Amino acid sequence: MFSRTAVMATVLALAASASWAQDPRFEIGASAGWTLSDGVTGGPILAGDGNLYNTIDPEDSMSWGADIGFFVNENTSIGFLFSQQKSKMIIGGGVEREVGDWSVMNYHGVATYHFGDVDATARPFVFGGAGITQYGEVEFLSAAGERRTTGGESQFSTTWGAGVKVYPSQTVGLKLGVRWTPTYIKSDADGWWCDPYWGCYVVGDAQYSNQFEFSGGITLRF
Repeated sequence: MFSRTAVMATVLALAASASWAQDPRFEIGASAGWTLSDGVTGGPILAGDGNLYNTIDPEDSMSWGADIGFFVNENTSIGFLFSQQKSKMIIGGGVEREVGDWSVMNYHGVATYHFGDVDATARPFVFGGAGITQYGEVEFLSAAGERRTTGGESQFSTTWGAGVKVYPSQTVGLKLGVRWTPTYIKSDADGWWCDPYWGCYVVGDAQYSNQFEFSGGITLRF
């Protein structure tokens, strides 16, 4: 009896493995949307135009992205996500000024969990990842009319999101999602903290630039 049960369990396991082997294992997608962005603040700086500025922000703007994933099982995939926001650099303080075109690019490795069966028509999903956010160079005209360029910068960032994928067919799907990408920029001194064993040291107040993306797109699985 035990031997027959073991044989049946083995057959069922092999059948399930064969079924999963026939299911799509790769997924690629593209999306477009709108990204709300904020930057950071600092000490006031007197610019050549005579105004004081203490904030730098990317302007809210259109964005697009592409992703690829490999399913390690029916619900979990690991992959890579790229996105770009075609923005403008805005500096503010006493007045607000548009400096020039500014590209913000994200490169993240991600892990995604899909709810429901692999052959479900609609599959909600959540994901998280880590990588870098790259702020491109900005060309601008100084107050004296000279053409100048700011330096680019890359910083560590994480990304978190959720959404739903709807599959009208086995291989083609539509997706809607939201994503939050906080990028560490700098830390400002925020006072002292003292401990009887470790002594006293300066406590930093971390500042992050945040991107909140709302997007839709297409996904292909095979």
